[in-house]
Amino acid sequence: MDPSPPPSGSSGDAAASVSEADGAPSPSPAVQDLAVGVAAMSLQDRFELVRGIGEECIQEDELMNLLQKKPVPVCYDGFEPSGRMHIAQGVVKTINVNKMVKAGCKVKIWIADWFAQLNNKMGGDLKKIQTVGRYMIEIWKAAGMNLDGVEFLWSSEEINKHANEYWPLVMDIARKNNVKRIMRCCQIMGRNDSDELTAAQILYPCMQCADIFFLKADICQLGMDQRKVNMLAREYCDDIKRKNKPIILSHHMLPGFKEGQEKMSKSDPSSAIFMEDDEAQVNLKIKQAFCPPKIVDGNPCLEYIKYIVFPWFETFEVVRKEENGGNKTFTNMNELIADYEGGALHPADVKPALAKAINQILKPIRDHFKNNSEAKVLLNTVKNYKVKQETS
Repeated sequence: MDPSPPPSGSSGDAAASVSEADGAPSPSPAVQDLAVGVAAMSLQDRFELVRGIGEECIQEDELMNLLQKKPVPVCYDGFEPSGRMHIAQGVVKTINVNKMVKAGCKVKIWIADWFAQLNNKMGGDLKKIQTVGRYMIEIWKAAGMNLDGVEFLWSSEEINKHANEYWPLVMDIARKNNVKRIMRCCQIMGRNDSDELTAAQILYPCMQCADIFFLKADICQLGMDQRKVNMLAREYCDDIKRKNKPIILSHHMLPGFKEGQEKMSKSDPSSAIFMEDDEAQVNLKIKQAFCPPKIVDGNPCLEYIKYIVFPWFETFEVVRKEENGGNKTFTNMNELIADYEGGALHPADVKPALAKAINQILKPIRDHFKNNSEAKVLLNTVKNYKVKQETS
């Protein structure tokens, strides 16, 4: 699969280059192995694997029914190329996509280049936006995303190819909703409903809602910040008397490192770890992170452990002197929380162990961007872009 934005008139998906007359290409050994693995899983195991991705699922009974009746459910994920990638986009998305693929889903990742332009990212420069999109895909490849079950689709390419299908859908969604309802969705763009929005940004939620149906998605797997537009899609199903509604699987949003910072911010580099940060940068950011002793709620370091380290390694290893309790390997979050709340585990124990784990995860990405000439050029190009300072 070639995820690069293609020239006009060609497809962004290598599979699309095979004409109907040629027939579908034979599945690769990796895809065949994946199918065998899915077949070996029980329905309950598949449900728990998929359900575990979401902080919220609307609705669980619909998800179970979908997995029972549809052999390969379609999962929609998407991203707006808008600058460097932080670890929540890079690692958490890789973890979640791999779980979806393991459970037998086909994951369509919508590269929302036109949406980034509508939202004035990269100054509205589509060429820059598409370069950022290629950079992000390069990261996921290096991070170990299972691309055998993934299809990358560029919004500009797909909408242009299927305009007669896409735009009537957008128009119908717009006709069935008032401006106030659409304004309630502006959070999806990193905006508040009190912000002064352009007409393009009013159009954005109608288009994102349409994407779900255009991509024939069974599951919307996005962050909690995208919940309102996903609910709009379910409401639209009521309007058109459609029985099968898209299932909303909203994952947790990782906070920034500073006290009270609910979300990572690209405009504040110290609040987030970026996927190509070097070891020293990771160590410093975690060393300076808010991590109050014995306090779990609102503790970003513990959230990193819960949502990144445990899903990645299944353990969390703390190395310390005997007089400080000695080395300990935690095998679940409840055990770690008990020690932390009780004072047996101190921030001075947590921070170096967390930094070590994050650096281990990021090492293949660093190596890829160091040793692959194309990836290196992409990274340097993105770093040199002047990104408008805003939370995104």
